[in-house]
Amino acid sequence: MLNIHSKSQNLYSDNTKLTLKNLNRNVMETKPTSEKMYALLVLFDMHTSFYSKAIVGISSRDAHNRLNTKANHVSWLAGSLVAQRYELAKMLGISGRQTAHELFENHQGIIDNITYPSLDEFNKDWDQISPLLRAALISVTDEKLNEQIDMGPIKMTSYEMIAFIIYREANCIGQIALWRRLLGYDAIKYD
Repeated sequence: MLNIHSKSQNLYSDNTKLTLKNLNRNVMETKPTSEKMYALLVLFDMHTSFYSKAIVGISSRDAHNRLNTKANHVSWLAGSLVAQRYELAKMLGISGRQTAHELFENHQGIIDNITYPSLDEFNKDWDQISPLLRAALISVTDEKLNEQIDMGPIKMTSYEMIAFIIYREANCIGQIALWRRLLGYDAIKYD
């Protein structure tokens, strides 16, 4: 099992900013072990870039603002996305935990009257797990993708689970992008 704290190559170095223009080139140059993973890697790379852009500049106060609704606030959404990447990494043999693991353990919902960690802290965890998870997604085999996951009443393959998680990333990032506008911030930048 790969340990997240081991020294690893940073696939998203400062010199290689992921933009829409070079996302496709990144994946096209990548030869995943399973052809099933190509499209999911394109989406994974987009989400890796969009996450940081969605949360940039949001104050801690606003990140916890639910605008008098029961909706999940930005801080919970951001932390939940990080937790999800760590869970997927664990499924693919990478050990490690996000800093705020206990707040999201067992897919725990939002906890009222608690201050979640800063968005910067979540972003650091995101930056730490993303290149390791990307490498695991590139090297995942068809055999692993076809493994059955039994979650009680729901059964699915590992591939279906990965696809669902990547779909959920788009959903949550979209929610954060909406919160940006509702809270008076500029729209997410896709440059």
